[in-house]
Amino acid sequence: MKTFLMVMISLLASDLCAQTSEVRLKQFNLEGQVALQGYDPVAYFTVKKALKGRKEFTCIHKGLSYYFFSQDNKNLFLKNPDHYEPQYGGWCAYAMGDSGEKVAIDPKTFKLTGGKLYLFYNFYFNNTLTDWNKNEDLLKGKADKNWSKILMTNN
Repeated sequence: MKTFLMVMISLLASDLCAQTSEVRLKQFNLEGQVALQGYDPVAYFTVKKALKGRKEFTCIHKGLSYYFFSQDNKNLFLKNPDHYEPQYGGWCAYAMGDSGEKVAIDPKTFKLTGGKLYLFYNFYFNNTLTDWNKNEDLLKGKADKNWSKILMTNN
């Protein structure tokens, strides 16, 4: 009986993980299954720069692939992957707060706040980081709510 129960718990747990990965693959800003357009999530925190990752330093976390600039960065990520993931699935934080829309980003336009990575749309004369900075607290609160709704409605 214990063995049967353990098997059932394992199957249920793996099913829940698969659903999480499936939702993430549908909702996160990806090119193929690669997050951050191939930029290294750890570099934003360690060198405060957007550095392009390399395929030979790849890690899959909850269904998403991340590329890293170095093996050291990959190792840091593996110690605490959720810490390094971008907010709002890697979509533009300003758009998520302003309208609840998933808008593409420029991976070189980012902000670290409260130990979290926020990314922004920046093309020609429209840098949404500037608008975000004007009313960050309000936009962040709205973005958090909007992102939660997106995740809940698409499970």
